[in-house]
Amino acid sequence: MANPTRGVGWAGRRAGTGSIIDVEAFLVTGGNRLEGTVEVPGAKNSVLKLMAAALLAPGPSVITHVPDILDVRIMAELVRRLGAEVDYRPAQGELTIDVPAELGHKADYDLVRKMRASIAVLGPLIARAGVADVALPGGDAIGSRGLDMHIEGLERMGATFESSHGFLIAKAPGGLHGAQIWLDFPSVGATENLVMAAVLAKGTTVIDNVAREPEIVDLCEMLNQMGARIEGLGSSTLTVDGVEGLHPVRHATVSDRIVAGTWAAMAAITAGDITIDYAHTGHLEIALDKLVSAGVSIEQTANGFRVRMDRRPKAVDIVTLPYPGFPTDLQPQFIALNAVAEGVSMVTENLFEARFRFVNELTRLGANVRTDGHHAFIKGRKRLSGAPVEATDVRAGVGLVMAGLVAEGTTTVLDVHHIDRGYARFTDLLTGLGGKIERIDPDVAASA
Repeated sequence: MANPTRGVGWAGRRAGTGSIIDVEAFLVTGGNRLEGTVEVPGAKNSVLKLMAAALLAPGPSVITHVPDILDVRIMAELVRRLGAEVDYRPAQGELTIDVPAELGHKADYDLVRKMRASIAVLGPLIARAGVADVALPGGDAIGSRGLDMHIEGLERMGATFESSHGFLIAKAPGGLHGAQIWLDFPSVGATENLVMAAVLAKGTTVIDNVAREPEIVDLCEMLNQMGARIEGLGSSTLTVDGVEGLHPVRHATVSDRIVAGTWAAMAAITAGDITIDYAHTGHLEIALDKLVSAGVSIEQTANGFRVRMDRRPKAVDIVTLPYPGFPTDLQPQFIALNAVAEGVSMVTENLFEARFRFVNELTRLGANVRTDGHHAFIKGRKRLSGAPVEATDVRAGVGLVMAGLVAEGTTTVLDVHHIDRGYARFTDLLTGLGGKIERIDPDVAASA
């Protein structure tokens, strides 16, 4: 049966190990139309970096609109081990991080391996402590995401690096200094680490070809609230004038555009009618335009937007690109949509070479998908059929649940801790919209 500790503290624990990784599965029954209203929480891809940014200022910073997801708990434990006190109140969506005057500097492997976003503490630790020992990260199995741009940018600012026993060790005993940095690719992670390091560096740092995601803007806005001086928010160039110190603040996390886009795709695939509150259409322009091409009706509301669908979707081609292009984090959901759409489509993945791993699981449900390099060719089918499948990452897991919602019979989705990493109260919200989904014990899942 489901773990009774869920929602009241740490996520489900593997018996006898102290692990914070959930081992439950989802049992999804297809055939129901989704209808109702959901509220989008704060963005997973923002709040984790805001938590890292809080380390830059001694004292208690408060982050609001925090999603109740596993990744927040993992990051909270990491921040605690660095010496901060953390008060997380998931029911209120509020997190207080009280940062000491002297920070620890070691980010242990047992946490970093579970979540790649943990690397975001690298910049703040070098800036505050002058040293950082960060285990090489793990996270989703969606492809290689090297740290070269993080390291090269920080080296330009005066840091030195070595690798030892699985740790990346950075030192800047004399502090960091301003530099001119050009990113070969608009990497979100590199942009975040370099900006967080630059705010306390001596002099001016100019970073060109930065990532432009709303989550980057959110991070920079919080840093500016803390006393940083960052210009160029939302553009491809950020100019950072270093300051002597920062102060704690209260900051609300930007809404999660990927969760909003996921619910919109769920309305489309189930011929549903979902109103999505606390969502910004401006953060999802290309994805929503693709849904309109698929036959969806989208209406702006006072607090978000409404998505309605009354027919089988039409196939749509997708090409993932850095923001403001089509987000890679919505690619699996749209492959699931195309799997039951009318017509043939091609999805091109330009960011993560292993993101198509979940296609093998989707074909177990009867989907007609063929991959060739970074292209996937999908011929839509009217019907899918339930089967046991395995989530390989956060978004792939949700894509498989989407397929299960329109498949005949039941679909068992294993390794749902991935979904718990990115989607708050997922089963509750989905059930509230009329979907049939329940958590089951892994032993039950194995025999399903």
